[in-house]
Amino acid sequence: MSGFRRGARLGIDVGKARVGVARCDPDGLLAVPVETVARSEASAARIAEIAVEHDAMELLVGLPVSLSGNETSSTDDARVFAAELAEATGLPVRLVDERLSTVSAHAALRDSGRSQRSSRRIVDQVAAVVLLQQAIDVEKSTGIPAGALLS
Repeated sequence: MSGFRRGARLGIDVGKARVGVARCDPDGLLAVPVETVARSEASAARIAEIAVEHDAMELLVGLPVSLSGNETSSTDDARVFAAELAEATGLPVRLVDERLSTVSAHAALRDSGRSQRSSRRIVDQVAAVVLLQQAIDVEKSTGIPAGALLS
């Protein structure tokens, strides 16, 4: 574990209607789903509570960019929400390219035999797991935290 910073982290998949939340253990061995938070004025406060419950050291927020790498309205929305989370939690927030996390989540759920309809409630959590696991893996293999720190 070359330079892996020990500590629990939350992965956040920001959507217009729902926010998927995942967490990992302090050693970053496994990312697991936590909760799907309905998107509202209270979302950031609920995620701040989850961060306290799991003693999170930082939040990794998925930054949705187009496959070509361009920013979209969803990218702007995720940045605004990330800033709200930074304020609500007082924790460092890292923006992580999540280009394929939702696609990977849908594929994983499909492969496990779940229908699109039955997956809807948990796909956000699974997407958060995928982006968090990718970020942990990057930091473990390079010693450099994934994504960009929100300033």
